[in-house]
Amino acid sequence: MIETGQTAPEFTLPQDGGEDVTLSKLRPKTVVLYFYPRDDTSGCTKQAIGFTEKLADFDAAGAVVLGVSKDTVAKHGKFRTKHDLGVHLLSDAESDVCEQYGVWVEKSMYGRTYMGIERATFLIDGTGTVQQIWRKVKVPGHVDAVLDAVRALGS
Repeated sequence: MIETGQTAPEFTLPQDGGEDVTLSKLRPKTVVLYFYPRDDTSGCTKQAIGFTEKLADFDAAGAVVLGVSKDTVAKHGKFRTKHDLGVHLLSDAESDVCEQYGVWVEKSMYGRTYMGIERATFLIDGTGTVQQIWRKVKVPGHVDAVLDAVRALGS
């Protein structure tokens, strides 16, 4: 399980649009890495729109926002187009990165258990160190809380 103060696990994942994103190549930018269950579900859509609406603020604070799910890059592309999203969406089809970050967990709904992505966000500073973690994220107010934390890093 990843904890604050640890070095964020390195990864390279494909994003919609065809380019790969490697975490270490984003340095010295701050990285907001958020994991979400699925494209085009209500909570995930609200979260992606929330981050998109505040992208200029994150950029001004020196941060890049990356969303990760198991959806394909093609599905990410349709999701971004449908909702005019500005956030970068990365595909972790094999859930390797989800497992490294401890967000691939057993979930249950209506008495059925299954494996899925826990909604979580990791704030990674310009040296690659995890500064803050939000687990079991509730969407309302989350984007503002993350933006406040990003701004606090720069203070």
